[in-house]
Parts: sequence; C-alpha cells; structure tokens
Amino acid sequence: MARILIAEDEADIALGLQLDLQDEGYEVQVVGNGEEASRRAREAGWDLILLDVILPLKDGFEVCRKLRRAKVRTPVLMLTAKAQEAEKVMGLDMGADDHVTKPFSRANYAPACAPCSVVPRRRSSRSTGSATAKWISRGPSCGVRASEWT
Repeated sequence: MARILIAEDEADIALGLQLDLQDEGYEVQVVGNGEEASRRAREAGWDLILLDVILPLKDGFEVCRKLRRAKVRTPVLMLTAKAQEAEKVMGLDMGADDHVTKPFSRANYAPACAPCSVVPRRRSSRSTGSATAKWISRGPSCGVRASEWT
C-alpha cells in the first residue's frame, strides 16, 4: 500500500484529501505545519508528499528545499493557491516534482490526480518503494498529467 504524507494547514482541504485518498486505498498521514512536515517527511517509507506552499512555521518552498538538501528523494507535489508562473517555477527549482493549483475538487485529483506525474519524473534516479507509475489520461479538467499507483 502506497504511503502519502499530506502537509496542509487548511483543515477542510486536508480532511478531504485524506478521506478521498484513503478511500482509494492509500495509507495517509496529515500534518498541519511546515516544521512537522519537515520532520515527518524525513522518515523512511513515504511514496509521495503532498506539500502545501503556505504553511505555518515554515513554508512549503523551504520544507522542500531542506528535504532535497538532506537527500530526501520522495516525490513532492506542491499544492498552491498561487497561480502565477513564478511560484510554480520556484517550487520546481526548490526540488518539487509537480504542482496542483487550488482550488481543486475530487474530480481533479481522485483517484489518480493526487499523486500526479511526480513518480515518473524521478523514477529514473531511484525507486519509490512498492508504488509504480502507470500513465493515464485524465483529460483537460485536471490540468496535469496523472498516474495510477499499481
């Protein structure tokens, strides 16, 4: 079973993601601030980290940058309310694998959009545990490439 860490301080969004992903069979843990996200993300065994950009105590950009400096190779999908290209590029520059712009609905990420295309992007450099990616098309409503965990 794939393990996903969600770092999101908005309780409604975190709960929605958690319940939807658990319904899809993922093991999910939620943290609500950047300090806890940074600490928990360093633990072994995560297949994906869903990381909000705007978090209390430490923002998602800083969390991602520190994880990559610490050689944490787990795929990171940034969740951002910022639609500007500069913020998207900054997340990728900090080491994120992809991003999804808020607001989004279950139709945008479930079952397969939550772990968007991040696995194949890093797959060539290391394994992501028991999860493997299989590309599927989600159409224009999602706005991102999606993968299914098999």
